Amino acid sequence: MSKTNEKDGPQAVPPLSCYIRTLNEERNIEAVVRAARRVVAEVVVVDSGSTDRTAALAEAAGARVVVNPWPGNGFQKQVGEAACANDWVLDLDADEVVSPELAAEIAALFAKGEPPLGVYEIDLTCVPPVGEPWYDFDHAFRRKLYDRRRFSMPGHKVWDQLELPAGTKVGRLRATLMHYAFRDIAHVVAKLNGYSTMGARDGKRKTKGKLLFRIWCALPFYFFKHYVLRGLCRAGTYGFIIAASAAYGRWLRDAKMYEAIRIEERRLREGGR
Repeated sequence: MSKTNEKDGPQAVPPLSCYIRTLNEERNIEAVVRAARRVVAEVVVVDSGSTDRTAALAEAAGARVVVNPWPGNGFQKQVGEAACANDWVLDLDADEVVSPELAAEIAALFAKGEPPLGVYEIDLTCVPPVGEPWYDFDHAFRRKLYDRRRFSMPGHKVWDQLELPAGTKVGRLRATLMHYAFRDIAHVVAKLNGYSTMGARDGKRKTKGKLLFRIWCALPFYFFKHYVLRGLCRAGTYGFIIAASAAYGRWLRDAKMYEAIRIEERRLREGGR
């Protein structure tokens, strides 16, 4: 059931493929590919038109690069699934590094053949640019290891996480993915601005009344979720900054969606004259 990863040595790896979506990800892509290759038979990078060294670095690290113009989050993951040679796939973002512990746990899962369940979730450990990794808080479990014959990523422009039938049993791995989510606060703000624009444009449209309520009242609750419930209060001042930024990014999606509705209403009024 196993293949050999010839570039990194004679060790056997499971019949497992990994796909990674990229767009100008030269900051981390080489480390991401090399770490994944500890435990997968192939790495497929689905690039949507990078203008930096992403493709070259990925290929040099041992990945196969497939170029596909950006169709949206879930759709691009479906392209990755289809490009993989194996039925079992590992979904990684271009800032997620497989730890040695996670590689060993995945290898053990496949040691006696296919895993007993069809999908497994993995905990993401954020690695901030300053301070220690956030091992004990800000946990985010994602269903990243799965059998594509049984499950597939959604065909959606925004949503890109597995949606499973009711009653599906999901396994959970103990080791974590190291998530290099941002390089500095400016990067956090830029990402949140992009996510909020995409969510407002392509996400499920809310009523104007609900959006007005959220714009006026929800910002403190968004902050509470990140700072208290997700535990960023344990990261000191830096945790406060990231929680405040994340809350503002979530609030910004409401504001942008509300603005889009107002613009549409104006166009309808002007068109009716």
